Amino acid sequence: MAAIGTGCVAGLAEVYPSRRLQGSCCPRRRVQCLRRPPPPLPRLSFFCPTPTRCPHGICYGGGGGFYSRKKKKSSTRGQYASMVGVPVAETPFFTLHNCISSSICRSRHGPLLNTSIPRAFPDKSSFHLVKPKLHHTSVKPVHVPRATVGPDEPHAASTSCPDGIVEKQDLDLLYPGVETELEVFLNSELPSHPKLYRGQLKNGMRYLILPNKVPPNRFEAHMEVHVGSIDEEDDEQGIAHMIEHVAFLGSKKREKLLGTGARSNAYTDFHHTVFHIHAPTSTKDSDGDLLPYVLDALNEIAFQPKFLASRVEKERRAILSELQMMNTIDYRVDCQLLQHLHSENKLSKRFPIGLEEQIKKWDVDKIRKFHERWYFPGNATLYIVGDIDNITKTIYQIEAVFEQTGLETEAVPSPASSAFGAMANFLVPKLAVGLAGSLSNEKSSNSIEQSKISRKERHAVRPPVKHNWSLPGNSTNQKPPQIFQHELIQNFSFNMFCKIPVNKVQTYGDLRNVLMKRIFLSALHFRINTRYKSSNPPFTSIELDHSDSGREGCTVTTLTVTAEPKNWQRAIEVAVQEVRRLKEFGVTRGELTRYMDALLKDSEHLAAMIDNVSSVDNLDFIMESDALGHSVMDQRQGHGSLVAVAGTVTLDEVNSVGAKVLEFVSDFGKPTAPLPAAIVACVPKTVHVDGKGETEFTISPSEISAAIKSGLEEPIECEPELEVPKELISSSQLHDLRLERRPTFIPLSQGTNVKKVHDKETGITQCRLSNGIAVNYKISKSEACGGVMRLMVGGGRAVEISESKGAVVVGVRTLSEGGRVGSFSREQVELFCVNHLINCSLESTEEFISMEFRFTLRDNGMRAAFQLLHMVLEHSVWLDDAFDRARQLYLSYYRSIPKSLERSTAHKLMLAMLDGDERFVEPTPKSLQTLTLQTVKDAVMNQFVGNNMEVSIVGDFSEEDIESCILDYLGTVRETRHSGKEHEYNPVVFRPSPSVLQSQQVFLKDTDERACAYIAGPAPNRWGFTVDGKDLFEFITNIFLDDADAKADADAQPKSQELLEENNDIGKDSQRKLHGHPLFFGITMGLLAEIINSRLFTTVRDSLGLTYDVSFELNLFDRLNLGWYVISVTSTPGKVHKAVDACKNVLRGLHSNKISQRELDRAKRTLLMRHEAEIKSNAYWLGLLAHLQASSVPRKDISCIKDLTSLYEAASVEDIYLAYNQLKVDEDSLYSCIGIAGAQDDDDEGASLEEDGSNEGFPGVVPLGRGLSTMTRPTA
Repeated sequence: MAAIGTGCVAGLAEVYPSRRLQGSCCPRRRVQCLRRPPPPLPRLSFFCPTPTRCPHGICYGGGGGFYSRKKKKSSTRGQYASMVGVPVAETPFFTLHNCISSSICRSRHGPLLNTSIPRAFPDKSSFHLVKPKLHHTSVKPVHVPRATVGPDEPHAASTSCPDGIVEKQDLDLLYPGVETELEVFLNSELPSHPKLYRGQLKNGMRYLILPNKVPPNRFEAHMEVHVGSIDEEDDEQGIAHMIEHVAFLGSKKREKLLGTGARSNAYTDFHHTVFHIHAPTSTKDSDGDLLPYVLDALNEIAFQPKFLASRVEKERRAILSELQMMNTIDYRVDCQLLQHLHSENKLSKRFPIGLEEQIKKWDVDKIRKFHERWYFPGNATLYIVGDIDNITKTIYQIEAVFEQTGLETEAVPSPASSAFGAMANFLVPKLAVGLAGSLSNEKSSNSIEQSKISRKERHAVRPPVKHNWSLPGNSTNQKPPQIFQHELIQNFSFNMFCKIPVNKVQTYGDLRNVLMKRIFLSALHFRINTRYKSSNPPFTSIELDHSDSGREGCTVTTLTVTAEPKNWQRAIEVAVQEVRRLKEFGVTRGELTRYMDALLKDSEHLAAMIDNVSSVDNLDFIMESDALGHSVMDQRQGHGSLVAVAGTVTLDEVNSVGAKVLEFVSDFGKPTAPLPAAIVACVPKTVHVDGKGETEFTISPSEISAAIKSGLEEPIECEPELEVPKELISSSQLHDLRLERRPTFIPLSQGTNVKKVHDKETGITQCRLSNGIAVNYKISKSEACGGVMRLMVGGGRAVEISESKGAVVVGVRTLSEGGRVGSFSREQVELFCVNHLINCSLESTEEFISMEFRFTLRDNGMRAAFQLLHMVLEHSVWLDDAFDRARQLYLSYYRSIPKSLERSTAHKLMLAMLDGDERFVEPTPKSLQTLTLQTVKDAVMNQFVGNNMEVSIVGDFSEEDIESCILDYLGTVRETRHSGKEHEYNPVVFRPSPSVLQSQQVFLKDTDERACAYIAGPAPNRWGFTVDGKDLFEFITNIFLDDADAKADADAQPKSQELLEENNDIGKDSQRKLHGHPLFFGITMGLLAEIINSRLFTTVRDSLGLTYDVSFELNLFDRLNLGWYVISVTSTPGKVHKAVDACKNVLRGLHSNKISQRELDRAKRTLLMRHEAEIKSNAYWLGLLAHLQASSVPRKDISCIKDLTSLYEAASVEDIYLAYNQLKVDEDSLYSCIGIAGAQDDDDEGASLEEDGSNEGFPGVVPLGRGLSTMTRPTA
């Protein structure tokens, strides 16, 4: 996929939902809007998600920079603490990173709408309310010109800059006289990772090897070629991405790895192209190590691709489809921001996806010449991280595959007068950063010609661009604010940028600077949270980010403000005021103590998890650190270094260092202030005004400047200290509670005295409290001193009644917005979580309400998490202002639907298929207006009753400690029980068929053309129940009985068959176990989904070239007696109908084109590989434990966990067809909706609005009635 990180993925069953790879050639995007919303609302905390590859293209592998801030994907695993040189496996509430952030409403992927002001319990409710926003933050302070980037890494970001720009610790001012002991310490280099091995081959190719045991028996191999879109000439825009596609998907050696359990992908950004393979160390079918085969495939992909005309044409079609797919309004906003931020160089006009008119024209020769110019070993780095025992052997394998590559045909560059010309040779000597920094970043015309003659090119400094740094200067030099206005933008956003050179973190002084900035900026979140709690806050979110990017070659500080359009001026004023307050008065001593303590606790926690970091997270961290020139440390080194510098930090220094980061805002307009690199506002063309409808939105650059100045002029006061509770329940209160409620464990079932059941194989313990709460726990040492806990409450949105539609989802959001418990304010609860490293989130789905906690076991962290859960269950405070905010957010979200092609298309499909049932879509304005605070409170709290709640805990605790917490804080929750109605809800039904709404089309007026489609139909739930009340286990039992009778009749077989039958007995026993197992449909449906996904990619994407992105997903419920499947496909307006037809043919063609054993084996390997990779994760075990004692999910038992692997292995092709036959794929059952965006044709203007089951239509979205899809013959 292309954008600021483009890529392709190998087809077939290479799906790995727990870690979606950036820009995949067929990114397996889960169609969350068709069951759940896009990713859940994030925790309003200080932790920064992993800098991972983003499936939507505007980002790149690694952290930092404009686009990594814009499009980070949050993940429970793979978090970074790069500030101390450590990747980490799990994220506590407050995590130290290569980022510095003070943000309210941490941004993620999602529709163009932002969250409100912060809340203590972030809502991960049914419908995503957060616009994918800029900003994550990273900072690297002091520049140390003497350092180098690894043994030979001249491709790292330049640190050259005009005098006076690089931040320095002026130790001479702090400690005058001779060099002090502290100065010597701070100038000393940070330690290097003890297990990281670096080397270089004769042909110039660098390699890095890191042994890592997580996951076991697997490794990551990434080939990074230092070329990207920034290296393209004017007539080559997009060619680097094209080569990535052609080389990767055209590799036969890579295809041969598909049957081994390996998965692979690739991506392109500004100046990197990365091909990566995740593979087992060995397989049953291979002789010895698999690594040589993986290296051979990477060698073919990078250096020996076959540019076949047929493959080029396939990828040309795919990229053109990708270009339209990714051209959402979010992408266009991102491009606008990047263009203004880097207006002085090629970063503003070299987006990796390229230009459509050029992509259509290149021939094979043009593509091959670009490859010859840039793809050679001396311009590449190989990274291998994984379960590798013998480094010497690994080096030998690398040399055997790559040593001779390029040596026979390598042309040495002609001598050049410029320094750059001398360095074009791939046998370049080691370059000190100081030397690299002195080189010109721009090639002269002579050097360009010489490089083309010599054929091989390599930049000494990456990226090869020249920045205009943000220097102090006269305000007359300031560029006026830029405005991007578009009809698809929903909210107002304001971005103010400051750009400086990257400062490498290589000494203790560098690390100390990062720590001080981290402490300083951490305060802003709580400052704003404390000061603004009205029901109509002036802003939606305020973020201040300071991050550096090796991809862009700079460090960017950004103030981002989002707001409802009517509040935009006041929102800017408030943001500027708060930045001024922090800069002028600094952090308080209490804030310094609080955040320093939290950072050190977190660092200690990460050090304890040193053996639990996955290979891919370690690899991403190393790649990004090398690109930035930072020292790479392991977790223990990072913690030791942080502890060493923490004791030298003073309050005055923290405020002095931090204030410099804010001067571009706080001192805006002053001659001493850095000039902003750009000020950009992205605004809608029209806004909704109550009583008037859509009205024109007007704004001018002078008004934006005036709002900034107004914020600079308003009076400010210093920040008062806030009292932070050490505990939420005192010892005396707990003592009284235990005396009053006498908590105890009770028998798990009637007629038995067994109060606790422990399964030795899984380590799972089940028990039940006297108040009815069911508890499951597992002691796990996989994540040292860490734990997770989840409360599951049966009900969810399904129990909403017609008189209170949306009550549950708005109620959960209200509780999240309020964040108060008992007598403690939201701010006190937030800071209590900070002090104890607790991360808490609240979520509502169609079936359940859940609350999840992540905590450390240090300093009573687990006890603190249990206290918070107890207070939520017993003493939640429901606030009118929180309810108003929650309702307003859903109202705004609903009104934003018609501005998103995907969301409006999916919304229309769901209403058609589920007969207008609002429980599965966003609540309408009419429904929201009927809600009251009491209504939503009752809707939520009526579900929080003892026998309807299940708590699961996984962590590194002792049996004594966990059971003490369970009895003290769960056992003392007031006993409440349902009267047997807890499972009652209005039945869910599919619309009677046939219906005129089964094939629909939506048109969205837009300046650019795009198209997408969704195809859906009924399926059973995970446990074999259907919407019409059938129990499918009765059906399959009869089938197997009939088969057994038939086999008995054929029993008279020759004696020669007996041995064969004896060998098959074990397999038959396994199959019989599967057929009678509660998870039969869960297992077989999962395998079926993998097979269908593989066929969709091979047929619709690869063979027919009708799409870039097509995926199949099964949404199987646990509590509700139904499920559905969804195919999502993106295409062009001219091809989308054919793409829909092709998807239907694949879906219906499984009988005519039989599933092969090879397809099934691949699907098994994929799912088992995923299971094996995640089995050490506490979060994964929480998912396995879910519903283990839930009365509403009666078929779930311990065997569903114990037998998982054997059940997958036992499944046969016949079993998959039993599952497939339960999907309704006939014309009368299948629903589809095609969405097309573009300039509206005259013929479309008269299209009539069609009843779709919703209460209100969407202005601007024209439903076009039945689509053009028709039934064709199945694919052969």
